[in-house]
Amino acid sequence: MAAHTLILLRHSKSDWSGDEADIDRPLAKRGRRQASEAGRWLATHVHRIDLAVVSTAKRARATWDLASAELGERPKTQPDEDAYAASVGELLGIIRSLDEELGTVVLVGHNPGLEGLAETLIGDWVPLPTSAIAVIELDGPWRSAGRAPGLLRAAGRPPTG
Repeated sequence: MAAHTLILLRHSKSDWSGDEADIDRPLAKRGRRQASEAGRWLATHVHRIDLAVVSTAKRARATWDLASAELGERPKTQPDEDAYAASVGELLGIIRSLDEELGTVVLVGHNPGLEGLAETLIGDWVPLPTSAIAVIELDGPWRSAGRAPGLLRAAGRPPTG
């Protein structure tokens, strides 16, 4: 079975100055810059993205909109209510339900779920501050994600200019 690549992208810095509900919080100016930088990093370092699964939170959707605008070809985007404020178990459920035809998938979401998912998948803690990326190679089918250790290929926050 060919390896699959899962890219975790934490939403960029949000704006806390308003009184909107958590799910409706927008990106801050810094967050918009971060999201574009994340997209440029992905465009440079990832050959192809087949699908983006994106939390329905406004800041996650805006992060992906800005990041994917930097890609040569925008992949299909699948908004997922279950990715908002998701536990590790809920995120594993999303990953395990992916179509086996998909080679590389981006999951745009939130902490602490994304950090917990990364730790579950590779057996080591990976810090994911706002706009950070973790590229994880998984052996075997998506449905077995988390049952065998994955390989961390890259992790960190792309530099902002």
